[in-house]
Amino acid sequence: MSKTSLARAVALAALGASVTLPGVAQAEFIKDSKASLELRNFYFNRDFRQEGAAQSKAEEWAQGFLLRYESGFTEGTVGVGVDALGLLGVKLDSSPDRSNTGLLKRDRETRRAQDEYGELGLTAKLRASKSVLKVGTLLPKLPVVQYNDSRLLPQTFKGGQLNSMELDGLTFDAGQLKQVNQRDSSDYEDMTITTGAARAITVRSGTTSDKFNFGGASYKWTDNLVTGYHYGELQDFYKQHYFSAVHMLPLADKQSLKSDLRYARSTDDGTSNVDNKAFGAMFTYALGGHAFGLGYQSMSGDTGFAYINGTDPFLVNYVQIGDFANKDEKSWQARYDYNFASIGIPGLTFMTRYLSGDNIDLGAGREEGKEWERNMDIAYVFQEGALKNFGIKWRNATVRSTNFGNDLDENRLILSYVVPLW
Repeated sequence: MSKTSLARAVALAALGASVTLPGVAQAEFIKDSKASLELRNFYFNRDFRQEGAAQSKAEEWAQGFLLRYESGFTEGTVGVGVDALGLLGVKLDSSPDRSNTGLLKRDRETRRAQDEYGELGLTAKLRASKSVLKVGTLLPKLPVVQYNDSRLLPQTFKGGQLNSMELDGLTFDAGQLKQVNQRDSSDYEDMTITTGAARAITVRSGTTSDKFNFGGASYKWTDNLVTGYHYGELQDFYKQHYFSAVHMLPLADKQSLKSDLRYARSTDDGTSNVDNKAFGAMFTYALGGHAFGLGYQSMSGDTGFAYINGTDPFLVNYVQIGDFANKDEKSWQARYDYNFASIGIPGLTFMTRYLSGDNIDLGAGREEGKEWERNMDIAYVFQEGALKNFGIKWRNATVRSTNFGNDLDENRLILSYVVPLW
């Protein structure tokens, strides 16, 4: 069976109800549909360098398959469509003493990595004018909730989300998430909050939540200025108001200055002690293929930053391993990027950065905590030929801390190949 035939068969199986629609109504549904298969090969190695570490190394290798299908919409005042997401992770190498990398699902009792795991996610969608309502499997990417896709398979949610762009320049989002499937799991479960001794967040034992309500909007004032406000509430855990602004200032030929400002206010919602103010600013000067960045992030209040466990926090100093969001932590970042397309090698990119955080409140009678992290990424995506769309990425990180946390050396090698099916 050809790739196109296979993809259409998967799509029609997932969307079987659509065959009852009149042929005319189905025209745009089929014509505007698209599908792709991503092959993701992931090697992960993390060495724990601190004395007395319970595990000396986490090391695994796995193969992922990500089938994505997006239909068009049926014709009419209200268009109907459906999306499908098929995920499969296969173990290539692991052992009990090296597991828990986040790549593979582990057995609850033996803690051994399972041979395979997966998920089939379906999403119904309705479109009216410039507004789209989705219900089912979601991959939210908003300041108050961003799904994590830093391992073999992405984290997914079940819920509903409305996206509306009825007014020029204004993007509105609102909805509710009910459950989460973590990146190394095939089971949906209620949501919890990220904790940890240095974050100073406490919750009532056994508390989980099946409601994350969110809403907000961003407005594009000009081609160079976008501002936003978003609200998120993880029931029984916290409420959060998030303000953001991004400005791009052209300076000269192939030169610009980007300013990225973020502020969040988080408070408790019943069973926690969340109380945090988070401010972040990142300034990036671009010159040809070069980009030089400086960032600053500050935490204040009775706790560190609050977000749904497993998600990516919308913080300027959230990087490969750390988020630098502990109680009272102050951190800065220096970053350098280079795009080799500027010297005739499109597809090749390089990034390195260094972050340092201090003033972490570890509680009465303890010295303040400190930490630093160094990252390096180098990636290449083939632009043409038989290997077109084949990508290779090496990610390296070093983390060291004082008075808390883990000391880590980490390497990730990721091979990916996206095959458009139609």
